[in-house]
Amino acid sequence: MAPASKAEKKAAVDAAAWMFNVVTSVGIIIVNKALMATYGFSFATTLTGMHFATTTLMTAVLKMLGYVQPSHLPLSDLVKFVIFANFSIVGMNVSLMWNSVGFYQIAKLSMIPVSCLLEVVLDKIRYSRDTKLSIGVVLLGVGVCTVTDVSVNTRGFAAAFIAVWSTSMQQYYVHFLQRKYSLSSFSLLGHTAPAQAASLLLLGPFLDYWLTDKRVDKHDYNTPSLIFIFLSCTIAVGTNLSQFICIGRFTAVSFQVLGHMKTILVLIMGFFFFGKEGLNLQVVFGMIIAVAGMIWYGNASSKPGGKERRSHSLPTNKNETR
Repeated sequence: MAPASKAEKKAAVDAAAWMFNVVTSVGIIIVNKALMATYGFSFATTLTGMHFATTTLMTAVLKMLGYVQPSHLPLSDLVKFVIFANFSIVGMNVSLMWNSVGFYQIAKLSMIPVSCLLEVVLDKIRYSRDTKLSIGVVLLGVGVCTVTDVSVNTRGFAAAFIAVWSTSMQQYYVHFLQRKYSLSSFSLLGHTAPAQAASLLLLGPFLDYWLTDKRVDKHDYNTPSLIFIFLSCTIAVGTNLSQFICIGRFTAVSFQVLGHMKTILVLIMGFFFFGKEGLNLQVVFGMIIAVAGMIWYGNASSKPGGKERRSHSLPTNKNETR
């Protein structure tokens, strides 16, 4: 009876973590769309720096209150993580600017096979045939939903390539660092958020000016826009934390596969709030395929042999103090 109750408790916590990520991720997309479309705050990189600054404040308060235990993360690993994470943010922003929406969506879809490759090469993960097929079904379904016009140019391809690989590496590193140094999600955020906040707040205004030809210091910061910026930063704390929790509990691949449920929800909410002109048989058909693939993936990867590590050893540094 005890093993069953333990499994049920884990499943409940996993589901709660995933729902937390879905709600905060969809919420921040809606708030940011309103902030940029209605109030003209198009400074995406600077806004992300604000998100991490708010997250840094939250982790500092939790440390003072004793909810986050002292831990250690070597500077070399911290620098690697911040490089991957910042290239991911900048690469995604530039890719969205330089590429068509269709090719941008294809680039996002390609993160799943790249994440799979990283797990196979670095973690010696082996996938069953059903797990591989279910991932393919998810990719097909989301592709049918989202990919429309596809045009490619050299600089856009380069930006997408950097964005895909840096994002995949950043997500892989979240799982890797939590396992290697036995870090909780709060602890890892406490190490990485300040570095990302500082670097993005320094880099953001220059990058945003290059991308938009607008200066963040010249923006009209009226009361409604400040409220939305505050709301975006508040929700971002939950988004950042839930991402670390989910990748720590699952893997980067599972996070990517199930993450496309957020794409489906954003489409549905977009149709609900902004009209149904984009809702057609192709989109509905794609949603059905994608959801079926996600369910299949969940079942296939959880079965014995569905997704297993061929080498169970993980390099650790027992001299690290926590």
